[in-house]
Amino acid sequence: MSPIIRECECQDLDYFILHTGQHYSYEMDKIFFEDLDLPQPEFNLDVGSGSHAEQTGRIMMGIEPVFQNTKPDIILVQGDTNTVLASALTASKMNIKIGHVEAGLRSFDRTMPEEINRILTDHTSDLLFAPTMESQKNLLKEGIAKKKIHITGNTIVDAVNQNKKIADNKGNILKKMDLSSKEYFIVTAHRAENVDSKDRLKGIIKGLQQIHAEFSIPIIFPVHPRTKKMMEKFQIATDGIQWIDPLGYLDFLQLEANAKLILTDSGGLQEESCILGVPCVTLRDNTERPETIAVGSNILVGSDSDNIVKGAHLIINNKKKWKNPFGDGTAGKIIINTCEEIVPNCTS
Repeated sequence: MSPIIRECECQDLDYFILHTGQHYSYEMDKIFFEDLDLPQPEFNLDVGSGSHAEQTGRIMMGIEPVFQNTKPDIILVQGDTNTVLASALTASKMNIKIGHVEAGLRSFDRTMPEEINRILTDHTSDLLFAPTMESQKNLLKEGIAKKKIHITGNTIVDAVNQNKKIADNKGNILKKMDLSSKEYFIVTAHRAENVDSKDRLKGIIKGLQQIHAEFSIPIIFPVHPRTKKMMEKFQIATDGIQWIDPLGYLDFLQLEANAKLILTDSGGLQEESCILGVPCVTLRDNTERPETIAVGSNILVGSDSDNIVKGAHLIINNKKKWKNPFGDGTAGKIIINTCEEIVPNCTS
């Protein structure tokens, strides 16, 4: 959302940031606002963790009085989190227009909580900002009116372009960690279907250990709090992997840009790696970013250790240069301009 916030600032619009506090540790939360030179949220609900129902309910209860007092013309939500769904449900019941940034992404796996959040938010929204033609097709197939859909590119391109400049000016994480460009792999894993399953998590760790043995270069794994908790619960050995605490976005962006390979179950990292020109191995059985598969920047391997190793060899040996399919880095401007054209009074 940083490019959208910056565009609001640039146009001197009447807007505010409402932050639910769904991510509640410093490394996963406040550091983003500081690192990216963004204004602090006007509202912070501090909802913290909990079951899906608890978290969604608390967010809705916190958001409702804010909307009652501020009377926004439109709210903008991005992605597929419980925050997004709770915000959209609350706004829809209060007859407030909703714009969904990153609309139309589909994994076609309804066992994923994120998939349910995406679908329900799309069908509640008034403006659907689809990043690609593929995401627009998904929305049309579900019966959403074409007039509601606007293909904008993805703000992640804007964010990578804008924030990489900030990252390069603010620090050098490679020097701090004694790493050389293109001589290490980066790993992230946080999705429930992977880290809450002992078999899947063991398969992923075993695959990483095999990769370390074969490639003989560092494997850097910033550990998400959820992953750390489950690793300890399942007592999984982690020899050969360099575990570190979660990093700020700017440090992590530098690590991504200079990695030889990224292995992840994150949707955003599949996109960022594609934009940065770094090959990606996705530790999932499906993806809502099929564009990355189509251009050749990404490969799906699931959680089987042998498949993970095969995938790493395949994608590294593929010397094909791909074109970023997510737009030209002007999505934030397009989204705000579309809101100004369609929603009365949103600039006042």
